Amino acid sequence: MILAVAPLLVPLATALLCTVSYGSPRLQSRFSIAGALALLITAIILVIEVSSNHVVSLTAGNWPLPYGIEVVVDRLGVALTLIAALMLTISLLWQNSDADPAPTSGFFHPLIHGLVAGSCAAFITADLFNLYVWFEVALICALGLLAQGGGLKHFDATLKYFVLNLVGTLLLLAAIALTYAATGHLNFANLRLAVQQVDPAVMLPITGLLLIAFLVKAAAFPFFAWLPASYHTLPAPSLAVFSALLSKIGICALVRMLSGTFHPPSYLLMTLLAGIALLSMVIGVLGAAYHWDIRRILAFHSISQVGYMLLAIALSSRQGDAATIFFAVHHSLVKAGLFLCGALIFCMAGHYDLRRIGGLYAARPFLSVIFLLFALSLVGIPPLTGFWGKYLIIRECLIQGQYLWAGVALSVGGLTFYSMLKIWKEAFWKPHPDATWSPTKEKKLAPAYAGICTLLFVVLWLGLYPEPLLVFVNDAAMTIRGGIP
Repeated sequence: MILAVAPLLVPLATALLCTVSYGSPRLQSRFSIAGALALLITAIILVIEVSSNHVVSLTAGNWPLPYGIEVVVDRLGVALTLIAALMLTISLLWQNSDADPAPTSGFFHPLIHGLVAGSCAAFITADLFNLYVWFEVALICALGLLAQGGGLKHFDATLKYFVLNLVGTLLLLAAIALTYAATGHLNFANLRLAVQQVDPAVMLPITGLLLIAFLVKAAAFPFFAWLPASYHTLPAPSLAVFSALLSKIGICALVRMLSGTFHPPSYLLMTLLAGIALLSMVIGVLGAAYHWDIRRILAFHSISQVGYMLLAIALSSRQGDAATIFFAVHHSLVKAGLFLCGALIFCMAGHYDLRRIGGLYAARPFLSVIFLLFALSLVGIPPLTGFWGKYLIIRECLIQGQYLWAGVALSVGGLTFYSMLKIWKEAFWKPHPDATWSPTKEKKLAPAYAGICTLLFVVLWLGLYPEPLLVFVNDAAMTIRGGIP
């Protein structure tokens, strides 16, 4: 079914149209928004189709497996594709505001659609080598967006991002070569059968190499340095898409490999993954507590939230996989919302440094409410999405008798509350350090508020009415493990 490759073809075609219309900014912008809306409609149609038929697949050229390149849109892939389409649409809407937009060069639109194309393709591919290919497409476009600012800090961030991700790329290539040498297959379905015939002592180091490569892409401890070194240099539209998608490519790959293709995974690897998850949670939240720049605080919290998802994967159960997918959806929406709130704070108060701003509660009460709701969801206060995500993870930890893991998850939630409280106190509650300050009134902010309110509506709806998503992610976990919901 050609619909299966639409999440790849639509953003690629849009990127091409935006490239050829480089000399006409207005036409380029129209192509870009039309492409984002087309991708959003496509993702919604795929959600409906996958909910009815479990998967939508296509093999290129109708070649028989394992020779054909297969694309399989399942519940995990379509959920992340829908998030990508929604965030792309909101980011392009935001680009029309004065709240920290991306530079108005002709490169932004082709690169952002290229990044989304690479991400969506990575979410739906059913081939290990093609997963690497789409990883690199997303990486190249991300590098372009990082360098787009043209300043020294942008090139510094680009270099750090490139070098650290290059390590992950080389490890992934080596792991793919060894996997093919050991099994003769790279298609996920064939690979799942083939690994059962290979000596576990042979597959253990290969799986470990894949694990490390995907941990680099997911920004987990100790491979997370590229994330806080780069995110704070991005403009708001790019940053929202980065935070929603990039680490999820690694998380999606880990779920597919450890819960599907290489299932059951080694107990040793799962124990190691749990340790990495706990360290990511703790180090990420401590880094957030240390910093004063809003973007750096939220970037370190992304590392901590990646730890929660890794912990859910390490539980190695269907319930753990469901919790991972739910938490990935929650984190994509809420963290993007918080970064966009930070851009509005910057637009109003003139700085991202909490020590140099204040007074926004009295000046902009509506913005303070929006930030508060996103912040409470990140902390995990019921009945918002963060509560359900953390509840699923902690409940499964307790069911499996992993009381230490559950205790760390709860403790990190408390430190997350401290960080969000620090932003609230410094940006909104305390008076502005400059007694003569007043918020800017002339700037165009309606598109920004429209985008962030749309995002907040989705978060509130999923938090207050979580049952459809809970059923969806449980069915997704069952599909990944080879069952039929």
